Amino acid sequence: MVYIKRDIEPLIEDVMKSYSAVIITGPRQVGKTTTLKKLSGETHRFVSLDNKENRHLASTDPEMFLSLNPAPVIIDEIQYAPELFSYIKIEIDNGVPAGSYLMTGSQMYKLMALAGESLAGRVAILRMSGLSQHEIYGSGQCLPFDLDLENLKKRADNGNPTDVTGQYERIWKGSLPAHISGKHDNRDVFYSSYIDSYIDRDIKDMVNLKDEYLFRDFVRAAACRAGQMLNLHSLAEDAGVSDETAKIWLGHMEKSGVIFYLRPFSNNLLNRTVKKTPKLYFFDTGLVAYLTKYSSPEVLMNGAINGAILENYVVSEIIKTYTNNGIQYYAHYYRDIDGKEVDMILESDGKLHPVEIKKTSSPSPEIAGGFKTLDRSSIPRGAGAVICTKRELSAIDRDTLIVPVWSI
Repeated sequence: MVYIKRDIEPLIEDVMKSYSAVIITGPRQVGKTTTLKKLSGETHRFVSLDNKENRHLASTDPEMFLSLNPAPVIIDEIQYAPELFSYIKIEIDNGVPAGSYLMTGSQMYKLMALAGESLAGRVAILRMSGLSQHEIYGSGQCLPFDLDLENLKKRADNGNPTDVTGQYERIWKGSLPAHISGKHDNRDVFYSSYIDSYIDRDIKDMVNLKDEYLFRDFVRAAACRAGQMLNLHSLAEDAGVSDETAKIWLGHMEKSGVIFYLRPFSNNLLNRTVKKTPKLYFFDTGLVAYLTKYSSPEVLMNGAINGAILENYVVSEIIKTYTNNGIQYYAHYYRDIDGKEVDMILESDGKLHPVEIKKTSSPSPEIAGGFKTLDRSSIPRGAGAVICTKRELSAIDRDTLIVPVWSI
């Protein structure tokens, strides 16, 4: 298996120099453990709490566990034994060096809450996603995505151009390192095994799951809605569960990093906004394509979800550029009761930057027509963009750029 260098590596190395404890969170199989092993070299022993014997000892006698696995150490899937945190705190307060405890976990919100209680001020918590487009196909440094023209030119120089067919091949393949690197080249077997592992190791740990197949149907029904506004009742009805069950299961999928949301942008001057309803996205478009049974990139490119999955891909790639640099992102979408909408709004430096995401390679000025709606906001509108399958960086006008998907 070829190791793929991660954009988050400089950030991890930096916090390892100043924090005694570092936790890398993120969905299963995004490369958390592999990256920590690569960066720590031969200096850290490794112990996984996926191993039930290790988990039992860590939970029942954390002091003995740490005596048998002294720092410097990598502890994998730390969420299975939160009892360790108070003992790690003691070790940190006794003066262990920076980088002594490197930990991973796939239940992000649970980890942040537990670590925040026991290790407040003593731990750096970083989020890791699947491989970014830049990591797989690009080169050089990848900075947080913005709509500064000079920065977009640099981003394009570090990208790897492709046409619409090649772009959908990237979407269909997804972002999980074990598949992309060639370790597991049978895509269907890989994603089937991924779902099995996810249910067995994450979902069963969080919920009393009586019917695995019903949960699989639910995840598949959710995948069919990726890139769309969430209609909880419709999703529940299609999956054959109650609205309350659907809400609980989506909550667990979010906590384990499989899905995420964009919340609607609202402002006191935009009183016709559709409030509260989020847009649903999956962290990996390869998983969406598998769950929705698209057998090839070509079929996906011409399928019913081609626009929604492209939006899912673009939104997730933009967010990765922020999380890989350890920078908080402020992203929303806009839709009002008149049907006017903007796919994504990035808020930075006191301005709103609207983004439309389209499959077209020749966007018309009308596509950006909804941008003007934001002019009624109390926050000024900055440069906007249409992100699409056009090959070259271009512009509709001075305030509206045309950005190729491949250059994100």
